[in-house]
Amino acid sequence: MKIRINENFKLIGKNYLFTEIDARVRKFEELHPDKKLLRLGIGDVTLPLTRSVTDAMASAVAEMADASTFRGYAPAFGYDFLLQSIKRHYARFGVLIEASEIFVSDGAKSDAGNITELFGDNTALIPDPVYPVYLDSNILAGRRVEFLPATEENAFLPTHEGLSGEGYIIYLCSPNNPTGAVLDREALSEWVGFALKTGSLIIYDSAYEAYISDGSPHTVYEIPGARGCAIEICSLSKTAGFTGTRLSWTVVPSELIAGGISLREMWGRRQATKFNGVPYVVQRGAEAALSDRGRGECLALVRYYMENAAILTSVLRECGISFTGGTSSPYIWMKCPGGDDSWTFFDKLLDKAGIVGTPGSGFGKCGERCFRLTSFGSRETMSEAASRLIRFL
Repeated sequence: MKIRINENFKLIGKNYLFTEIDARVRKFEELHPDKKLLRLGIGDVTLPLTRSVTDAMASAVAEMADASTFRGYAPAFGYDFLLQSIKRHYARFGVLIEASEIFVSDGAKSDAGNITELFGDNTALIPDPVYPVYLDSNILAGRRVEFLPATEENAFLPTHEGLSGEGYIIYLCSPNNPTGAVLDREALSEWVGFALKTGSLIIYDSAYEAYISDGSPHTVYEIPGARGCAIEICSLSKTAGFTGTRLSWTVVPSELIAGGISLREMWGRRQATKFNGVPYVVQRGAEAALSDRGRGECLALVRYYMENAAILTSVLRECGISFTGGTSSPYIWMKCPGGDDSWTFFDKLLDKAGIVGTPGSGFGKCGERCFRLTSFGSRETMSEAASRLIRFL
């Protein structure tokens, strides 16, 4: 063919991290068909949707079966009933967000990747290690990237120390995936102050906010001034178990103006052009998840996963393995014992213990010699994993 391609695709890895993990696991299963594997790698929830959610979705399905209540295309930015529910959700944290600033979508990953279309020739500041979509989407856009090291020395919380430029696109995720580190009020305030001072924009991923239990902010907008420098992306995937149901939202405050243009209007135009909205049935389920009753049920799911995390972290403490996370995050970020690189440890843990985890190097260079375990799973799986880990470590 004689078409020109996006050459930036050559700059990202041929295999997405979790695709590579799947390939290695499939090969192992072919060689060891009788070995039961415990999957603590991909951060996929395992508990079913709550009763409030399924009741609401069942009612919505019934509506779709009746001509008088049937609905076709959803509003591009979300049904008003859900926008109001999200607005009330932010009010729980003392934050006022207008419905016109909320855009419902089908996943935080989609929005984190698509939001890059709004920006021009800016430098993106991306924590290392961090969720791959931030880096890959900016590379594909041909954007310059500078890494913010998140290491044991800074408690896996990147800072703006040494940065002297302006007009950055800054990615922050708290609680962080993969490290589980949480930005407290002081640290997040420093980032907001830096963004305001340098005319930069923060892309704030709060997908795991429901897991915060240490008093840290659940939303960037708890910090004064954040409306003037931050876009927030949130999701029900890990809060309400919507990994397969798919619903998220992005908040773009009206104060965000760049190049004389409203970022809120730009994002709305982008979504109207390329997205046809989340299905009505799913939005009714999300409305239920955000209700007072639904929020309580979702927090019960969170507690279950955090109890799982406590089972795993107790083993690591007993074995003297250094780690972070596991308290305000479903992820546990551990040092590879014996100084192994992360893929070597992946293979050893798979072969000797039958446990699938995630190599830290897949999240960035600073993730080398670290490893991520997830607490998403049944209590039986976590208990068995703890027993195997004790024998292995």
